[in-house]
Amino acid sequence: MSALHDVLVIGGGPVGATLALALRGRGLDVCVLEARSQRSVAADPRALALSMGSRQILQRLGVWQRLSAQATPIATIHVSQSGRLGRTALHARDEGQEALGYVLPYASLGAALEQSLAAAEDIRVEYGVRATAFESLADAATVRCERDGKSSERRARLLVLADGGRELALPQGLRRKTRDYRQSALVARVSCEQPHAGIAYERFTPHGPLALLPDGVRDFSLVWTGTPDGVEALLGLDASLFLKRLHQHFGDRLGRFLAVENRAAYPLRLNTLRPVTAPHFVAIGNAAQTLHPVAGQGFNLGLRDAWELALTLHDTPVSEIGGEGMLTRYRQGRRLDTGGGILFTDFLVRTFSNDWLPLAHARGAGLALLDLLAPARRLVARKMSFGARG
Repeated sequence: MSALHDVLVIGGGPVGATLALALRGRGLDVCVLEARSQRSVAADPRALALSMGSRQILQRLGVWQRLSAQATPIATIHVSQSGRLGRTALHARDEGQEALGYVLPYASLGAALEQSLAAAEDIRVEYGVRATAFESLADAATVRCERDGKSSERRARLLVLADGGRELALPQGLRRKTRDYRQSALVARVSCEQPHAGIAYERFTPHGPLALLPDGVRDFSLVWTGTPDGVEALLGLDASLFLKRLHQHFGDRLGRFLAVENRAAYPLRLNTLRPVTAPHFVAIGNAAQTLHPVAGQGFNLGLRDAWELALTLHDTPVSEIGGEGMLTRYRQGRRLDTGGGILFTDFLVRTFSNDWLPLAHARGAGLALLDLLAPARRLVARKMSFGARG
């Protein structure tokens, strides 16, 4: 019979790595299985929007110190709707914070987490290992794996499905629910004439939101959502025509857009797993919920999943890891944050992605009212920075 791990994590991406690092020094047998090869994340061109709460988690793990020089702080979030009245702005200074969040290269975060995992003597990370099947049993969870064409089986008191393994069959009683937004997101990096001054822009249009996140001195990470056909057409434009179309869509606030690189697109769906636990099993991060990118909540929600699960494990005797009592405490502790994050992003998409005139006027009035009410703005800023407990 194979050895029994205390915690076995499928997926060594940011969420799985955060969980493993948060369990350092606890005397637990922690193993991470990652399908990709080591250091392959270095080729990933994506950017991430980190909330202030996520920065605090990474700081507690000793990872932020390696990242701060590469992170672009977001001092202000400017929210408006295209072609309609109403706007508001959230400011870090109102919260007494240096930033509301940060924009960071995904590759930089992945490299820093890999370095921290490699330095942790009590965490084992195995690259090139693909989970092919798992089973949730009364006394432990078992996982079938493949590496270099060879199969093996692992056992764990708690199996955590994090950044990987979403294609695997789920334990009995767990169901995935999907809502297709009938939108796609085009992501890219763009530069413009005017410096961004740390301002992130969220502009709502009838076909979906457009976000520009400050990334470097004059560059932005662009997330432009629209109909699948519309996004596909944008991907096919040459650079000069694409930048012209972006300027027409966004306006003159930043001057002309000068260059674009790393254009890519992906479909947008809300995927939720309910419940997120079974005997000796828990799903966190994207394995538990995949959100629309509006307001940048999904990744940060996943990091909070990892952190809260680690705190739950800290307070659980080894013999009770993966048991119903521990899993119930985790579910109850995460219900408000995950439920609130899902409802908030879904509400924004469904409310703002249309051009129904009465609703457009109501949206404009709501944004204008929010701009006048400082306590309400601070509440929204705290929730976006720290989740339901903010």
